[in-house]
Amino acid sequence: MKKALAAANKAKPEEKELREKADKMILDFMCKNYYDIRTFGAVMTTFVKAALNCGQVLGPVQLGFARSVEPVIPQEVTITRVAITTEEDAEKKGTEMGRKYIVHYGLYRCEGYISANLARKTTGFSEEDLSLLWEAMLNMFEHDRSAARGNMAVRDLIIFKHDSEYGNYPAHKLFETVKVSRKDSTYVPRCFDDYKVEVDEKAIPSGVSLIRMG
Repeated sequence: MKKALAAANKAKPEEKELREKADKMILDFMCKNYYDIRTFGAVMTTFVKAALNCGQVLGPVQLGFARSVEPVIPQEVTITRVAITTEEDAEKKGTEMGRKYIVHYGLYRCEGYISANLARKTTGFSEEDLSLLWEAMLNMFEHDRSAARGNMAVRDLIIFKHDSEYGNYPAHKLFETVKVSRKDSTYVPRCFDDYKVEVDEKAIPSGVSLIRMG
C-alpha cells in the first residue's frame, strides 16, 4: 500500500488509473480500521499537491437533528463569579455577574436511517457494528455526564427492520406510526412519565418488523 501511495504521489494528473487505485486502497483501509467512517462516512482528501482526492464516503447510518416534542422555554438564572482571573480585573472589581440557562424538562425526538445496500457495497458495515451502534445510542450519556447536559438519557429506541435490502416501506410513513403525546394536558410535563409513546403497529406492513429497546 505504501509503495502504491508513494507512486501515486509522484504521478501526473492524467494518470487516472494509478490515482483511482490508490484512492480505493485508502478508502478500503479507512473503512476497515475506523468504525466512525465505516458507519457515518467521511470526506477524505489527501496528497493535495498531486491532485489526489480519496473522495466522499457515504456512510450507511444517517441521523437527523433532534427536535423537541413541545416548545422548550429556557429559564435564565443569574450567577456570581468571585474568582477573578486577571490582575486588571482584580483592581476594578471583586465579583462578576453571569448567566446560566436551564431547561427544566425537554423530550426530544430524533429520526435516523440505515442503508443496508450502502453497508454491503461501500463501507462493510456489519451486523456486529449495528449491535454496537444500538448499545452506544442507549448508553451514550451514561459515561459522559456534565452540568450542561444534566440528566439526559435515551428513553426509547424504536427500530423498524426491513426484510429487503432496499426496504419494504417508505421510512417517512413508518415514522408517522410513532406518536408522542401528553398523558395530562392540564400541567407542564416534568418527566418522561408525563408522556406516552405509542406505535401504531397495525399500520406497519408485512416485511417490516418492530423492535423496541430502552
